[in-house]
Amino acid sequence: MHSTTLHADNRAEVAAALAQDRLVVACLCAAWCGTCASYRAAFEELASRHPDKYFLWVDIEDHADLVGDLDVENFPTLLIQRHDHVAFFGTMLPDPNVAHRLVEAQAELSDEELARQAASTPERRQWQQECNLRALLG
Repeated sequence: MHSTTLHADNRAEVAAALAQDRLVVACLCAAWCGTCASYRAAFEELASRHPDKYFLWVDIEDHADLVGDLDVENFPTLLIQRHDHVAFFGTMLPDPNVAHRLVEAQAELSDEELARQAASTPERRQWQQECNLRALLG
């Protein structure tokens, strides 16, 4: 298995993984969502293409205590983060090639560029406050 699924009993392990120096790619979904169910295989394939990154599957209803304040409007929603900088938060077409290009583009950014982009718009500044998985799991 290339991605980790967040469970009540592995939150500490996930928090430790998020604290490492690597890009985190989280998919926020819901068990009842048919698109999410079909996207799971594509997410696993994406994870296998990026073994140096940490992939996390989060059922937003199972973990409403963790992600309850996140404004997930559609599924699947991807959250990409490195350190405390949320680089991307938004709905992703269920196409592994689109997600692959997005992950590649974010991975190429320096920490300085990520920090600059994180502060570049009101929406991105809001991501930093509301979508930081390290803070939510900490």
